[in-house]
Amino acid sequence: MGRGRLRIFLGAAPGVGKTYAMLAEGQRLRSLGADVVVGFVESHGRRPTAAMAEGLETIPRRTLTHRGATFTEMDLDAVLARRPQVALIDELAHTNVPGTRSASRWQDVVELLDAGIDVVTTLNVQHLESLNDVVRQITGVRQRETLPDEVARRADQIELVDLPPEVLRRRMVHGDIYPPDRIESALTHYFRVGNLTALREIALLWLADRVEEGLQRYRAEHGIVAPWETRERILVGLSGGPEGETLIRRAARISARTPGTELLALHVVHEEGLTRVDPAVLDAQRTLLESLGGSYHQTTGEDPIGPLLQFAEAENVTQIVLGASRHGRLTRLLRAGVGERAIKRSGPIDVHIVTHEEAAGNTALRLPHAGHGMGLRRHATALAGAAVLLPALTLLLTAVRGQLGLAGDLVIYLLVTVVVALVGGVRPALFTAVAAALLADYYFTAPLHSFDIERPDEIATLVVFIATAVLVGTVAGASARHMQQAVRATSKARTLSLLAAGMMRGQDLTALVELIRENFGLSAVSLLERDPRASPVPRWYVVASAGERPPEKPYEADVESPVDDDLTLAARGPALSAEDRRVLAACAAELGLVHTRGRLTGSGGPDDLLADAERTRASLLLAAGRDLRAPLRAAEKALVRLRRGAGKRTRDEKRLLDTAHAAVHRAGQLVADLDDLSRLHAGALELYLRPVDLNEALGAALDDLGPGGHSIALQLPEYLPDVIADAALLTRALTALGADALRHSPPDRPPVITMETANGRVAIQVADGAADDTATAGGATGARADSLALRLSRDLAEAMDGRLGTTAKGVPFTVTLTFPSCAPGGAPATGHAR
Repeated sequence: MGRGRLRIFLGAAPGVGKTYAMLAEGQRLRSLGADVVVGFVESHGRRPTAAMAEGLETIPRRTLTHRGATFTEMDLDAVLARRPQVALIDELAHTNVPGTRSASRWQDVVELLDAGIDVVTTLNVQHLESLNDVVRQITGVRQRETLPDEVARRADQIELVDLPPEVLRRRMVHGDIYPPDRIESALTHYFRVGNLTALREIALLWLADRVEEGLQRYRAEHGIVAPWETRERILVGLSGGPEGETLIRRAARISARTPGTELLALHVVHEEGLTRVDPAVLDAQRTLLESLGGSYHQTTGEDPIGPLLQFAEAENVTQIVLGASRHGRLTRLLRAGVGERAIKRSGPIDVHIVTHEEAAGNTALRLPHAGHGMGLRRHATALAGAAVLLPALTLLLTAVRGQLGLAGDLVIYLLVTVVVALVGGVRPALFTAVAAALLADYYFTAPLHSFDIERPDEIATLVVFIATAVLVGTVAGASARHMQQAVRATSKARTLSLLAAGMMRGQDLTALVELIRENFGLSAVSLLERDPRASPVPRWYVVASAGERPPEKPYEADVESPVDDDLTLAARGPALSAEDRRVLAACAAELGLVHTRGRLTGSGGPDDLLADAERTRASLLLAAGRDLRAPLRAAEKALVRLRRGAGKRTRDEKRLLDTAHAAVHRAGQLVADLDDLSRLHAGALELYLRPVDLNEALGAALDDLGPGGHSIALQLPEYLPDVIADAALLTRALTALGADALRHSPPDRPPVITMETANGRVAIQVADGAADDTATAGGATGARADSLALRLSRDLAEAMDGRLGTTAKGVPFTVTLTFPSCAPGGAPATGHAR
């Protein structure tokens, strides 16, 4: 029995239609004859979702009691006993109620997959563990329920369910996502346009990375080496020389010409031997690269061309940027430069050779780096060099025989022996020394062309030569080995420092695991965690991974480095030395600390508490306002009926009825203002800016003020241009300001509304009727300026590209609204009254 297939419907936010899409897929599979059951679906009271589930067999839920409350969860045992072909399970990241077999629903899903049952599920991108902190920074909300990225990455199919933010907000306003008591709070906080846009982009980018991983996996499984130019990727080869900054800037300019291009840089550290790379130079180049949006990578290798092209093929690179050779002409005659060899072996990858100052006028012959190791390949290279150099040198010395003497000939042979020792170590040097002594004896000691030696001093000279050559070769080989160890220690120390720097920058576990894979030259690495509750057979989960076909169990790895009883680092790739294993163990310990720290940061700090309190207060206030609407409407209708029968009332009763009606009407207006202000902050009020006749807007506002109260004096010019505004919102602002002015004006001094034009804008002034000596001052002025009516009017004006200002020093409290006018002009004011 094979493992079941996992299909995930991914969304950027609640309400995009994931559950509906999952149920629609279930109906489609059922129509094709598949055995489909609903393991768990939460419709959240949405009628279309509930209707889509009709006709599908539903497994009854399991009821549990926790802390005196009753909860329902998916009955895993019942689904396993039913053994359907496909199970529909909503909310993959859900945390189960204590008392169930698994802590999280995704663990239940894993068990169903292991049983051979296909699972179709839903997931919001903000529940992914690696994105939890990012989502919190954007929305201010920390998701308590998270899912390890590796669970989603291993899904057989991920389908994005997407809606534009404006459409999603309209669904929210219409009550298609949350119940009425949660709509305003959601629109004001989590469902703001900026939040939804950012979450949507995160979901698209995360899914694009998964598509890229799938493409790389397909190419690896089918043996496709040639790059597919699905996306431009530019790779900079960094040698560690000063020309690196020039190459990075040149590659960044190439990358900027094509949107979506990815910029990478690779430095190949020599596996063995000496190095001339200054770490400070590399660090500066890495900083420059990251500031330009690129990513730095590092690997090891004897010849930089092989690792460079292997990395380029693995990352599907389309262009490589290299610097012109810094070697002189004589060196290039002996061996082609890195750029030339890269061009010959790059295949379809374009190679750019960039000139730089270090490449100009350099004609010196440079010896190869000494002591690049004592491996078999180095031995073979040294012996081959000796086999070429000794005969050539012998022919040259034969041509000048007798001019240098035996001592001079042996000194020249000693030079070859030293070079061979630096390249291959002691054994090739010993072979070279003996061979050189035999050649000197045969060609340069009497009798010639014989291994016999007539003079005793020549015998001593040859013996001393062999001893000297062996000693020099031993010292040179030891020096090369020590330098090799120093270089490898430096490389591993840099690996640990890079890992620590990545931790400080807040990189996720996947990025840190990839860093370890690159620096150790491994093909795949996984951080595995064991479920401590699974016994007696251990169950392992992949916390983070990198590379092709990462191991999913410790026994699948070539190299394992345990962190503790429940956490281990498993890797595939070449065998590592004991020293490398010790460094890998240190890296694994650091990864364990990162993983543990991620778990411990699940609780929020004081900022979270304040944000939660603010959201709770706003939600309660909005809910209270909605609850008051119905009784206020009922009270107003009752007062209207009572006023209709006012003929039988006394004067005091009529006055009380008018006062009560005005108070209830005002309370209803405050609730409406609060609702409009919340919708405005949430971006749910749609704007339609167009020319608006001020006379019509003002008339509509006076009508909205309702009966009762006292007059408002109007001082308007004979001609007023139209203003650019939203007619409904402008009327709403004028109504709020008029009502506020009426409340603060005595009966014998009505508020005054004036209008004038200047500098292409129309100014509307609303002044209350208080006398100069009774003008509001001090703390009362601050209260007026921060009243709900003024806050609503200010926000409405700013939403329409208008402005609101207040004046209350020595004059009655005055509010000034200004809007862009359609045409200049104006006339002297004339008096009108209502």
